[in-house]
Amino acid sequence: MAGDLHTHTNFSDGSLSPEELLTTAKAIGLNYIAITDHDTVDGLQHLYENGLYPAKGLKVIPGIELKVAHEREIHLVGYNIDIYNGKLLDKLNELTDARWVRFSEIMKKLRENGCAIKDADVLKIADTSRSIGRSHIARALVKSGCFKTVRDAFDKMLLKGRAAYVPRYLLKLDEIISLIHKAGGTVCLAHPKLVGDDATVEEVCRSGIDAIEVFYPCHTPDDIKRYAALAEENNLLMSGGSDFHGIASRYVAKLGEFTVEDKYAEKFYRAAS
Repeated sequence: MAGDLHTHTNFSDGSLSPEELLTTAKAIGLNYIAITDHDTVDGLQHLYENGLYPAKGLKVIPGIELKVAHEREIHLVGYNIDIYNGKLLDKLNELTDARWVRFSEIMKKLRENGCAIKDADVLKIADTSRSIGRSHIARALVKSGCFKTVRDAFDKMLLKGRAAYVPRYLLKLDEIISLIHKAGGTVCLAHPKLVGDDATVEEVCRSGIDAIEVFYPCHTPDDIKRYAALAEENNLLMSGGSDFHGIASRYVAKLGEFTVEDKYAEKFYRAAS
């Protein structure tokens, strides 16, 4: 048996519904799964309110992934958060509102640069997600024929420095750590190799977080050894996951292609009360 501590649903930028994600996880024999949508717990609330969480035969860990306001690309995952914590939900509503403002600004820039897609085109792809992001816009651009691939859309229009780029409203490192802790959660540094600077990774490891994502699809054996040593040095739990989105252009296209052993996953699980 194994687990996956980093997955996304269509309530953020994944392709599967929360129900489909749990059904797939059970079918392939996962023991643990963490749902860690970007900037939202809507998918987890949906499961809970429809009697699907807690789930029979599968240990579900409620989580969230948040991006840090920093010159480097830093993402933190919160595990075992209270998905109805008032302060957390207030902050997530702020982030959602900011995403909608950013969405409108990006769409305006795209139209000014000859990419005539409609808001409705993006919203159709976003489906149940209120956490509208560039990945939804990029997929709409591909579907409309403006670009051949999602990567092409990012490289030519949506990345920082490109014509349609608009910066996001982000929370600071200490703000996110405090928010997750006050919601009863465990704070984990996600995909440290993607930060691109181990000095920054070491700084984050000493900032009051609780775990680091040692096991990740693009981590080499040397990366795993290095981040495991950082975990030991800083008394951090070791996490791991596929960052599953159900999209072919991602590192992992199918759930179950990348997993972590139960001995790691079980340390992040608390039975829902």
